[in-house]
Amino acid sequence: MATLSPVRPRAPKPLDGTEQRALVVVRRFGTVGALFLALGSLGAGAAPVINPVQEIPVLRLFTRLPTVSLALGFSGMALMVLAWLMLGRFSRPDRARVATQGQLARTITMWVAPLLFIPPLFSRDVYSYVAQSEIVRRGMDPYVLGPAQALGIGDPLTAGVTNMWRETPAPYGPLLLKLGSWLSPIGGNNVVAGVLLQRGLALVGVILIVWALPRLAKRFGVQPVTALWLGAANPLLIFHFVAGAHNDALAIGLMVAGLELGIRRLPMRISGDSPPPLAKGELLFIGLGVVVITLGVAVKLPAVLALPFFTVMVARRWHGKLKDLALAALPMAALFGVVLTALSVGSGLGWGWIGALGTPGMIRSWISPTAEIANLDGVLGISLGLGNHTNALVPIIGGLGYLVAAVITVKFLWDSFKWRYRPMIGLGVALGALMVLQVNLQPWYLLWAVIPLAASAGTSRFRVAATIVSAVLPFLLPPTGSTFDGRSYVLPFSYVAAIVVTVLALLVVRRISPLLFSRPSPEQLTGP
Repeated sequence: MATLSPVRPRAPKPLDGTEQRALVVVRRFGTVGALFLALGSLGAGAAPVINPVQEIPVLRLFTRLPTVSLALGFSGMALMVLAWLMLGRFSRPDRARVATQGQLARTITMWVAPLLFIPPLFSRDVYSYVAQSEIVRRGMDPYVLGPAQALGIGDPLTAGVTNMWRETPAPYGPLLLKLGSWLSPIGGNNVVAGVLLQRGLALVGVILIVWALPRLAKRFGVQPVTALWLGAANPLLIFHFVAGAHNDALAIGLMVAGLELGIRRLPMRISGDSPPPLAKGELLFIGLGVVVITLGVAVKLPAVLALPFFTVMVARRWHGKLKDLALAALPMAALFGVVLTALSVGSGLGWGWIGALGTPGMIRSWISPTAEIANLDGVLGISLGLGNHTNALVPIIGGLGYLVAAVITVKFLWDSFKWRYRPMIGLGVALGALMVLQVNLQPWYLLWAVIPLAASAGTSRFRVAATIVSAVLPFLLPPTGSTFDGRSYVLPFSYVAAIVVTVLALLVVRRISPLLFSRPSPEQLTGP
């Protein structure tokens, strides 16, 4: 197996006229879904406490009709997920004709555009980013003081923060908060402006992902358009990185951009071949890759896993021996330490962010395997008359989860070093294990694994599994990111209405473009 695959992906033909017309239908279908989701967000989004939509004629009706708004939101989500699945038809690597990267990029742009200026969806985390950035701007320590302590309960920026996070320190890296503090004077006390500015930071990450994914895919022998479809057009990315404005977007974007820059000049080599001489600028790009990955680490810590796998890529570029691994690791680790120290100390925030990393673990996600095991053990203890020990079990089970993730990471690091896996695949698996085994697992955490794997894993089994996960997970959280205060009828009514709208929309699409509902013909495929 090569450090960088010497097998370039097949150059497919462009779509024919009928397929291009079907692609236009798919693009518009997804855009209608995005518009539905945007309208639904006005009444079913994670709106600020002082909601400016309530002052806008006509649009303020959505704030008074939560069931209708949520039905619109769910309908939009369903249409976008279905449009993404249809788009996958034109992105399959086994097709003789596929969509171009430009067509994929235009499709992503059309689907994202309606969601740029809407209230946050699925989570209120972005309000914490805004408040924590203002804490830094005022010269206080966000790793010691929460928004309520630093800004005060009555501050409008504190009002939007979820209650449980109002008195907790920021678990994010110094680069993110420093960037936020530079944006904070622009928004001032205007919560809406602050949210849009934070979404702008997330969009930078999305743009980096769109830029890096097809380039990485080419290097690893994966069809670039397939990687773009699975990684960048993914509903989880659009819903949570764009609409939800999560800072994971910037961290992942910097991570994959750093990997692309770092391996740009690495030569292709098969195990056993003699290593070629250094290429012009090779060491410079390796250093640049380390710097950019470190910027991602200074946004969110999981990006640090990219560095050991990047080191393996560099070591395999030589003889692939332990000596080569050490010679690659020492200067790369030193550069990482220098850059991270410069960011931590230079930002004026120091190293307090390391001590605050446990803050997200205060919540237990119902989709987390480790959290559910702890809950199950607690129920078992109650049934056996031993008492409820769930709270004591959560940190123990959570710690075991991190231990298992560490073992998986070391295994795939070693296997990658021994040429059994591509290091990029090892990185995706390691990040997936780390995210899934956290007690606070959230749907968008899976993108940490899906995006690097989309650029390197060319098997149909992975694509099918990632497709199912990406299509199902979005519906596990309502767009509000919260409950409905005991109004139990809202969710079921909204789901039923959304199903009806979705079925009707599918019937219309089937009439307009039957091709989208037919199986690919043998001449459309290049192989099994």
